[in-house]
Amino acid sequence: MKIIDRYLIKQYIQTFLFAILAFVMIFVVLDMMEKLDDFIDQSVPAMVIIQYYFVFIPEIMRLIIPVAVLLAALFTVGRMSDQYELAALKACGVSFYRFMAPFIIATLLISFFSVWFGGYIVPMANKHKVYIERHYMKKDMINPGYNIFFQDSPTRIVTISYFDVNRSRATRTGIQEFDNKNLTRMTKRIDADKMAYDTTSGNWILTKGTSRIFGNKSEKVETFDTLVVADLNFAPDDVIKKQQKPEEMTLDEISELAQNQLRSGNDPTRTEIEYHSRIALAFSSIIVILFGLPLSANTRKGGLAIQVALNLVVAFVYLAFLQISQAFGKNGVLNPVLTAWLANIVFFSGAIINIIRARK
Repeated sequence: MKIIDRYLIKQYIQTFLFAILAFVMIFVVLDMMEKLDDFIDQSVPAMVIIQYYFVFIPEIMRLIIPVAVLLAALFTVGRMSDQYELAALKACGVSFYRFMAPFIIATLLISFFSVWFGGYIVPMANKHKVYIERHYMKKDMINPGYNIFFQDSPTRIVTISYFDVNRSRATRTGIQEFDNKNLTRMTKRIDADKMAYDTTSGNWILTKGTSRIFGNKSEKVETFDTLVVADLNFAPDDVIKKQQKPEEMTLDEISELAQNQLRSGNDPTRTEIEYHSRIALAFSSIIVILFGLPLSANTRKGGLAIQVALNLVVAFVYLAFLQISQAFGKNGVLNPVLTAWLANIVFFSGAIINIIRARK
């Protein structure tokens, strides 16, 4: 069986890689046609356009891997059926479950690769893609370092007009403290021209500013040349990260963001769903292969076309179920981990039932 296993895996991987290449080319051409006016209007250089699609390819691959896995399995098994290789294996006593083993092992390896690829390589590529969109295509004109505001703790809000990444210094900074029992009442406000980070002590140092303390019926105002603030919960690297899109963040960065949101009093549900959804999507390849193989191994009227159609219907239903479950999760109805994995759990159960019912 080792020879047969190697043959099946080779045919499966070759078809999978061809499907990836074909889908990438189709997506690039369609996207280029859609964005052609933007490239022309903004006079984007040809080399920048090439860079844009080079760094766009990883995101395309992340999204189409489950579909490529499905089609690779269908065409591999379909070709074996047409050439009577599948019938010969059955005649030799090879059970359907044993026949599935090489496909499942190869798909598991693809899934683990997808977790790493989608969690670390794709975000790095997306950072450069977003940079090109902002600086050359004038899209999403939010300049990193400008007009930053965030919640640092349950009772504190920080605003920064400009942050110099290289020097770890902020300009025109405001720190607002609110009453823990009444979050609509401000208890303290600090405004400063400059704010710099002291790497030795881990504190922020404010210069040339004003401190206001609000009582029930009074206000205490003090000016200062230098003020050390030791209880801020962010470092220079965190300032820019707070402006990043989720698509630009690695799995580690998303996990850290969720922890920071929880510590600052924000709801981390959406961030946790994003984290677990990336992993769950990577393992969706296993789901589609478990659904696809039993359907493709059984001869049906209409041949390969009907098998592809049935499997694509299952894939689209899976994606629709995934979106619905995420909507419930983001509204707080479901636990973030359950939200991300619910579609996989439901369809994995359906796939197992389908395999049990399949002819050996």
